Amino acid sequence: MKKIALVAYQGELMCFSHVMLYALDYAEKGYEVAVIIEGAATKLITDLAKPETPFAAQYRQLREQGLIACICKACATKMGTYDEAREQGLLMGSDMHGHPSLEHYTRLGYEVMTF
Repeated sequence: MKKIALVAYQGELMCFSHVMLYALDYAEKGYEVAVIIEGAATKLITDLAKPETPFAAQYRQLREQGLIACICKACATKMGTYDEAREQGLLMGSDMHGHPSLEHYTRLGYEVMTF
């Protein structure tokens, strides 16, 4: 099985919406998908949990399908969404000085794409 890790850094909803769409598309086509929410993208999770937010349905699908591998603990803390991430049950990535290690995914055979 092919593996793809999609790393979202940008805090713009339109950029993150494409990460979600790509993740769902890859998963539908049989790929093992890991979405890593990093940087400014960590601020988006609060609004995306609200049903009225554009792309909230896709975010819900990501969560329900277990496609979100982790959210950066350091960035979520800095962006003020640490507690929200915990409430949503998101795994905290912190194995590289408080940030998720991308080497971990490379070692496991994932192709890493950044956005």
